[in-house]
Amino acid sequence: MATPGEKLAESLEKLKAIQDKEVVAIKASDLSRVHRERLVKNGFIREVIKGWYIAAPHDEQQGDSTSWYASFWGFCARYLEDRYGDDYCISAEQSLMLHAENSSVPTQLIVRSTKGNNSPTTLLFGTSLFVMKSPLPNIAEIEEKNGVRIVNLPSSIIHSTPSIFSKQPIESRTALAMIKDASELLSILLDGGHSTIAGRLVGAYRNIGQDKIADNILKTMKAADYDVRETDPFETPTPITLDSKERSPYVNRIKLMWETMRKDVIAIFPKAPGIPKDRGSYIKDTEEIYTTDAYHSLSIERYTVSLELIERVRSGTWDTEENEEDRKQKDAMAARGYWQAFNFVKESVQQILNGENAGKIVDNDHHDWYRELFAPSVTVGLLKASDLAGYRNIQVYIGQSKHTPVNKDGVRDVMPLLFELLENEEEASVRAVLGHFIFVYTHPYVDGNGRMGRFLMNAMLASGGYPWTIVPVEERDTYMNALESASFGQDIKPFSEYIAYLVDAGLKGKPIAKKI
Repeated sequence: MATPGEKLAESLEKLKAIQDKEVVAIKASDLSRVHRERLVKNGFIREVIKGWYIAAPHDEQQGDSTSWYASFWGFCARYLEDRYGDDYCISAEQSLMLHAENSSVPTQLIVRSTKGNNSPTTLLFGTSLFVMKSPLPNIAEIEEKNGVRIVNLPSSIIHSTPSIFSKQPIESRTALAMIKDASELLSILLDGGHSTIAGRLVGAYRNIGQDKIADNILKTMKAADYDVRETDPFETPTPITLDSKERSPYVNRIKLMWETMRKDVIAIFPKAPGIPKDRGSYIKDTEEIYTTDAYHSLSIERYTVSLELIERVRSGTWDTEENEEDRKQKDAMAARGYWQAFNFVKESVQQILNGENAGKIVDNDHHDWYRELFAPSVTVGLLKASDLAGYRNIQVYIGQSKHTPVNKDGVRDVMPLLFELLENEEEASVRAVLGHFIFVYTHPYVDGNGRMGRFLMNAMLASGGYPWTIVPVEERDTYMNALESASFGQDIKPFSEYIAYLVDAGLKGKPIAKKI
C-alpha cells in the first residue's frame, strides 16, 4: 500500500504536468477529485472560485496574497476564454492601462460580453470580475495581450470614459504618445461620428505638446462636416515634453512619474545639509553603522541573521571551506554578500563625496554591488554562476503587492533612463527617494532588489550630505505599504514622508533604527 508521502508525490506529479503546459487557472476537471482534494489539503493549490484553482507554495501563510496577484492575469485569461470564448474583451479603460504597460492587479476587472450577467464574481483578496452584458467592438479593434482579449490602442483611447484622463493621467498621456499618426484614430472617429470624443482628443494631444496630431484630427473631422469643439480633459499641463518617437511605453511613463512626483518629494523632505567638509568622518560614521544596517536590511528581506553571524563575517572568522554549516547556510551567504557589497557601496559614496556625479557613479558601479551581494552564494553552489549575469530575463513579482514589475524587455529601457534621471536631477532628496522607488518599481534583478534599492538610496543621500539612513525592520510594514502606495496608487507622498522622517531623525542625531 502506498504511503501518504507517495500518494502526495503522485498528486504533485499531476500538478506538475499541468504547470509544464503553462496553465495558471486550474479547472476542477483538470485533476481527479482525489488529487484535487489532496493538493488542497496540503496547500499546493488554492480555490479561487467554485471549480477553479491556482497553484500556491505549500508553505504560503494564510492571508498571503502573493501567489494570487502573480496568477491574476493568467487566471483571468483561461477562465474568461473557457467561459466566453471569443465573446468578450476587457474594458477600454483597463485595455488602455495595459497598453501603457501598467499591469497592476485591478480591484475589479470590467469585462464586456454579449453573454454578460451584469453582476460581480468575487475572487481572492478583495478582487472581482464584473462581466457587463454589452455588444463588443468591431473584431478589428480587438487584440490579445498576455492571453487576455483587449481593445487595441486607438480604440482604448477613443472609448475610454473622459474621467480616465484625470484619474490616470500618467497612463493616459503614455498611451496618447504611443500613437504615431492621427490616421490611427481618425478611421474610428469618422466611422463612428465621434465629434465630441474628437474634440476631447484634440485637447488632449494639444496638452501633451503634439499639435500636429491635434490639428490633423481637428481639420479632418471638420472636412467631414463634423462640429468639433476642442476641450482639454486633463486637469493640469503635461510637465515634460513627451518623445513621440519612443517605442517603449515605459520610458514616457517613468519620465512622467518622475516629473510629477519630484515636487512632492521636495516639498516634504528636509533641506540637504550639503557635502560635509570632513568626508573622512562621514565614511567613518558609515562604517560604524554597518552592523545595525546589515541587521535591519537583511531582516527586512526575511533572512534570519544573528549578531554573531554578522560579527563573524566582519572579522573574517566565517569560513566556507572548514565550516560545513557556513558553507551551506543561505543566511550566512546573504550576510557575507551584504558585507562585500557594503564595502563596494562605501567606495562609490567616497567618489560621490569627492564631487563626482552621483548618477554616473551608481550607473557605473551598481552591477559591482550586485555581483558582490551574491558572489558568496555562487561560490558555495547555492546559486548558479549565470545568476550573476545582471538584469533579469524572466518576469518577477513582489510579495503581497498588486504592482507587477516592469517586464523583462522593459527593464533594459528603464534602467538607462533611471540613471539618466539621477544624473540630471538637481535635488539630492529626489535622487534618493525616487531613485529607490523607481529601482524597486522596476525590480531589475531576480533577487536583491530591496537591498540594492536601499544601497542606491543611501548613495544618493550622501550626494546631499544626508546621513546613511536605515529602514528599521520593526517598521517593515510601514515601509512596504508606503512603497505600495507609490507603485500601485501612484502616490509618492507616504514614501517621501516615511524616508524624510527617518532622515530627519538622523540629522538630529536620533536615528529611528534600534542600534545593534
